[in-house]
Amino acid sequence: MRRFLPVLLAAASAFALPVHASDDNDAARRQASDALMADYHGQGPGAALLVLKHGQVLHARGYGLADLDTGQAVDTRTNFRLASVSKQFTAMAVLLLAADGSLQLDDPLARWLPGLPPATRTVTLRHLLAHASGLVDYEDHLPVGLDKQLRDADVLAILRGQDRTYFPPGSSYRYSNSGYALLALVVEKASGQAYAEFLRQRLFLPLGMNHTHARTDDGPAIAFRAYGYRQLDGHWQRSDQSLTSAVLGDGGIYSSAEDLARWLAQLDTPRVLPASLVSQALSAANPVRGELDVSHYGLGWRLHPGLAWHSGESIGFRNVLIRFPEQRLDIVLLSNRDAPEPYALARRIAALWGAPQP
Repeated sequence: MRRFLPVLLAAASAFALPVHASDDNDAARRQASDALMADYHGQGPGAALLVLKHGQVLHARGYGLADLDTGQAVDTRTNFRLASVSKQFTAMAVLLLAADGSLQLDDPLARWLPGLPPATRTVTLRHLLAHASGLVDYEDHLPVGLDKQLRDADVLAILRGQDRTYFPPGSSYRYSNSGYALLALVVEKASGQAYAEFLRQRLFLPLGMNHTHARTDDGPAIAFRAYGYRQLDGHWQRSDQSLTSAVLGDGGIYSSAEDLARWLAQLDTPRVLPASLVSQALSAANPVRGELDVSHYGLGWRLHPGLAWHSGESIGFRNVLIRFPEQRLDIVLLSNRDAPEPYALARRIAALWGAPQP
């Protein structure tokens, strides 16, 4: 059994902002990027923007407020709830365990989580990763009168009562939060560690992402935390947690522009993670039809020619992370407000820095 240890920690930790020295053209691009972010300026909920090229930070800035009650401004350290952008970390955790020999991607789900109904007997871990399982959406089957937050284990309990799938596993695509919640439980079974602790030890600390966490009430507090907001009758109202916000595998990670710069630099030039795992995560695994700028789903990534990306939407947060492999350009836009979805804006900013026009 081969286990990939957290080597090169010192090198990963040395990666740091500020912005890389550049020419006058980049200064103009920064100014233009800030102008496009104008809606996030001021005393409302804000956003963090990161532009990375060839693994180097060309622009990183916060706008607006992380906490309206205290007046805390957003900066590059501010941690946002990533929502479904978290899925790339869940997928990488599974890939690390596969590389260790602790599991195989084609293992039946039932090997790791027994007790699921007969309709799911052919579901594999690979199906879950690529949204090919057909599992029922747990959000549509919340218990009547639910008055506390669900955990990943509660998702499993819900799905044990649903003896059906939307299609034969492996035959189609349907985006599934259920599948990624179950993958977090598989990580725990295969590793013998809590999901949050596995991520911390095998991903976040080795990569120098020291303030990134899968948030649990009994875990460490989220430093530099942004709180989510929605606009109601012209006023901002805190809207930070829902009944499903504590489900970790599908969207429970908090991170910042600063830490995501380290993650993206690693994907651009793998030094700590095996390059083969990065390539596998970013390779087409399941065809997708009828979605904007998505022709395939990888393992935790939406894929399109010349493009790898993922959005994350949850109560009070709207985020997007976009990679342009041919230009070696990455854009991250994290926001702590319920609207708008930032994908179109991130594409416009990316075009300023040399990405294809949206």
